[in-house]
Amino acid sequence: MSYPSNLRYTKDHEWAELTSDTTVKVGITDHAQNALGDVVYLELPKAGRELKSHETFGVVESIKAVSDLLSPVAGKVVEVNAGLAADPIRINQNPHGEWMLVLEAPDAKAQFAGLLDATAYETFVKSL
Repeated sequence: MSYPSNLRYTKDHEWAELTSDTTVKVGITDHAQNALGDVVYLELPKAGRELKSHETFGVVESIKAVSDLLSPVAGKVVEVNAGLAADPIRINQNPHGEWMLVLEAPDAKAQFAGLLDATAYETFVKSL
């Protein structure tokens, strides 16, 4: 598996992409989607919801399991990928390209910097 270097990662297998100094896109990693198998359902929050770091923001269901989705950073949900929720199998096809939500936080850049880089995440995954 390959992990894009422009993304940061959590030990909960979510990725984050810094899209501006105050916004972060969020999705799940290739490792997570591979472990889940074919994704059949995705529940995402409504825009406007405030999330704490590591707080559950939704659920992903596959033919194998149901897993909580945890926010990699604290912030306000400003956009949700409704198209992905309507067609969740896209997660299996392109997990690092299919974002779930966008969070806005004044300190997004600092929070992003505190997440695992691609090398550290890959090392973590290999240790599992």
